[in-house]
Amino acid sequence: MSAIARVLHERGFRVHGSDRQESPITAALPAEGIPVAIGHTAANLGQADLVLISSAVRADNVEVQAARRRGVRVMDRLELLGPLTDGYDVIAVAGAHGKTTVTGMITLLLLDAGLDPTYIVGGVMANLGTNAHAGSGKHFVIEADEYRNTFLALKPTLAVVTNVEFDHPDSFPSPRYVRMAFGEFVDKIRPGGTLVACNDDPVAHAVAASYHANGGHVLLYGQNEGIDLAWQAVNIHTNEQGGVTFTAIHGRETSGDIALQIPGTYNAVNALAALTVASILGIKWKVARAALERFSGTARRFEILGEVDGITVIDDYAHHPTQIRNVLSAARQRYPERPIIAAWEPHTFSRVRALHADFMTAFNEADRVLVLPIYAAREVDDGTLTAEVLAQQIVHPSVTAAVTLEDAIYRLVEQAQPGDVIILMGAGNEYIVGKRLVFELERTS
Repeated sequence: MSAIARVLHERGFRVHGSDRQESPITAALPAEGIPVAIGHTAANLGQADLVLISSAVRADNVEVQAARRRGVRVMDRLELLGPLTDGYDVIAVAGAHGKTTVTGMITLLLLDAGLDPTYIVGGVMANLGTNAHAGSGKHFVIEADEYRNTFLALKPTLAVVTNVEFDHPDSFPSPRYVRMAFGEFVDKIRPGGTLVACNDDPVAHAVAASYHANGGHVLLYGQNEGIDLAWQAVNIHTNEQGGVTFTAIHGRETSGDIALQIPGTYNAVNALAALTVASILGIKWKVARAALERFSGTARRFEILGEVDGITVIDDYAHHPTQIRNVLSAARQRYPERPIIAAWEPHTFSRVRALHADFMTAFNEADRVLVLPIYAAREVDDGTLTAEVLAQQIVHPSVTAAVTLEDAIYRLVEQAQPGDVIILMGAGNEYIVGKRLVFELERTS
């Protein structure tokens, strides 16, 4: 929502907003001329001509009700995406995982190539200090969210599918419905457009195969050798920066090595998606490689919050079993000799129940696990699923549970030892725990 607000503000609209609690985003926007009220009241409506709501806002929200009583139009962000992107060559990045990073990489590539795109990224880019911009170029780079089929509002010229996995059980009844949604998404590609898909992921590959069978143009990328791969990554290894280096092969020719600042084999594959888009747009190899090598990630994606007395605190948006495994694997690659403590904040009861078996076996790479209270988001807690219950069920020799976020901070401060790598994982308030943890470690240092 903050990204949309920034784009509209830069286009000349008067924009103000509200949120139920403070965050780094709500702190940053007022300095850019976008006032933000904390807490929801009818008075926040002001003289608005349009009220734009996120998928987390319920129909009984006081501001939504006030707008409808006054006859002010209330629009979901899905309804706005069409008008917002109209007239652009849309580059839409979709996938269960990796879409924020890939969107950020593509954005930086286009900026470095002098194309000045408009962009909306699902996290604040470290290189740019923002998640959105209304550019003067013809391209609109946007993270395409599958939740509640939001991405079906887009008509991309280039569509990227990183992977397809079952998630958002409150939106999709089964994996089949997720597969169908991604099929519909790629069918929205404009005539003459291109689908860029990861060959390593079987469902993404199947979506691409179906689109190709119907006459669509497809380019594939990945680690595994395949027929007509546009880009392939080989010789993937950790580099001195703590990131990952790989050799990029374009078609059957070796282009050269790329040394990323960000860790994890999965990020080498993410970079291939960006390289594929760059080659479609005619961006030169040297420009693409330089942009990827200077890409320093996005907020809440393996974001190092601080290092105190040899203790490293990292925050990551991982809230799906595959993401947890990938992040812990990346941490093990980067810190092979150091103890890794995974502090997991489960995100929504429906997700934990639907993916329960996968969650319970996702922490093998961690030395210790701390389960935080479940972040309910838009859901209601019926009291049957708790952090304590999950801690008893996780397959791991060292798991404990925190009763509150304050309890989690206390436990982590008390138990942290020099050399520990503490990774906060989730899509809720775990980043607050991470920032407070760094503060308390510094205070008691």
